[in-house]
Amino acid sequence: MKKYNRYITILACSITLVTLGACDDFLSTMPDNRAQIDTEDKITSLLVSAYPKNGYYLLSEFMSDNVDDMGEANPNTTRFIEQVYSWQDVTESDNESPERFWQSSYEAISAANHALQAIEEMGGATTEKLKQAKAEALICRAYNHFMLVNTFSLHYNSATADKDLGITYMTKPETTVLVNYERNSVAEVYKMVEQDLEEALPYVGDSYMSVPKYHFNPTAAYAFACRFYLYYEKWEKAIEYADKVLGSSPKSMLRDYAYMGTMTQQIQAVAQHYIDATLNCNLLLTTGYSRMGIVMGNYSTWKRFAHSPYLASTEDAGAPNIWGSSAKYYSGLKSYNATNSSYVIFWRLPYLFEYTDAVAGVGYTRCVFPTLTTDECLLNRAEAKVMLKRYNEAAEDLDVWMHNIMDTNVKVTPELVTSFYNSIEYAEPLESTQKKHLHPAFSIDAEGSTQECMLQCVLGFKRIETLQLGLRWFDVKRYGIEICRRMMNAAGKPEKQTDILTVDDPRRAMQIPQKVRDAGYEPNPRN
Repeated sequence: MKKYNRYITILACSITLVTLGACDDFLSTMPDNRAQIDTEDKITSLLVSAYPKNGYYLLSEFMSDNVDDMGEANPNTTRFIEQVYSWQDVTESDNESPERFWQSSYEAISAANHALQAIEEMGGATTEKLKQAKAEALICRAYNHFMLVNTFSLHYNSATADKDLGITYMTKPETTVLVNYERNSVAEVYKMVEQDLEEALPYVGDSYMSVPKYHFNPTAAYAFACRFYLYYEKWEKAIEYADKVLGSSPKSMLRDYAYMGTMTQQIQAVAQHYIDATLNCNLLLTTGYSRMGIVMGNYSTWKRFAHSPYLASTEDAGAPNIWGSSAKYYSGLKSYNATNSSYVIFWRLPYLFEYTDAVAGVGYTRCVFPTLTTDECLLNRAEAKVMLKRYNEAAEDLDVWMHNIMDTNVKVTPELVTSFYNSIEYAEPLESTQKKHLHPAFSIDAEGSTQECMLQCVLGFKRIETLQLGLRWFDVKRYGIEICRRMMNAAGKPEKQTDILTVDDPRRAMQIPQKVRDAGYEPNPRN
């Protein structure tokens, strides 16, 4: 594996207990001057910084097939979002750029590594509090590397993962400014994520956490393990950890969509409830500098690329489905019409603002994200069961999810799913349907089989459940789903194809940020 010289400030700013200083400031002070982290309280306080402040959510949502180009007449766009939508190498600056996500994730990893080192210097995890703190640090380190590798690399493929370029897995704090780094393979990254995760899980706890939902509490850790093993193609392990999250009564753990339908129908009220830390369904909440509450809300911002009425009515939340024509969402889709654009959304993400100067009225837009939920975990378990051909059990999970979000008398069965999806044509570039060709690296049965139809259903349900939350992109990568970029006409219908992301397109791995490449880090290949 090649090594690259580069400044630590580009990969991961050293985190101190006192301040998360800017990278430029870090160059003027050697890491040896950092504050001493020598008590349990200092360690647990440091772990607040082990969660990134800049996320992947906007990047992955706009790279997915959840958005269409509403046409050149729509002026609500920027060069940054155009580059993301077009799978280009992003050169524009933004709080939600690949560079900010990369840097913020490695800063979080650095905080976790400093906490782990401090625990060792104190003689190891000899108390219950230190055991739990060590577990949180290990899981944070695993999670941040996991999201980085799934963003900046091709998806895990057991046949090629040992050769595919991953990202650097950092296991210790840096003590020098100039460092040699290896770019680990995807297989190596997954192996190290698994090692950290399995070491942590027996000791994860929340007794020292003031607001456990903003940390890797036990259920959040198990939900992450479920997602990780699903992506790792270890279906039994995914089910094992999902069972720990969902218990014997999954319905009681899910989001109460029926209650949401009775609330005052005002976007901020519903969105604030959606990210409520007291809800069973919200396992891990993360905050970040983000415009997602605006972009995925009833505002005109960046609506050149949007979840269009055509897309909603033909591919996902508004399209005909196995629940029948008389079914209704408890808390439904909201449609908006604006100049040269129409869009359809759920009320999910609040628009929050952090004032840095209240008098001047300036500050940062922020958002809170339901990063891990029971609803996603249930559908991940259903997918793992389909892969093991436990179709009746998978149908039971799908039925629980469907009746939780939808008022319908239909019961999900493998026979119903197979019949429904075999009655639908596969989507074409300019003619959408709910069914797209699946090309995963792992083996599945032929098109039209029970397994393939059940996977179509799971992926369709997951697309609805995670709409606007950025997770659809990773299913697109995992299943080799092709995406056609198309421009809509004045009537809101597809007019022309502008690009296509094929099964083997290297743009499925987001390009390494420019500053990191400039420092000598190997870029992802491009045609």
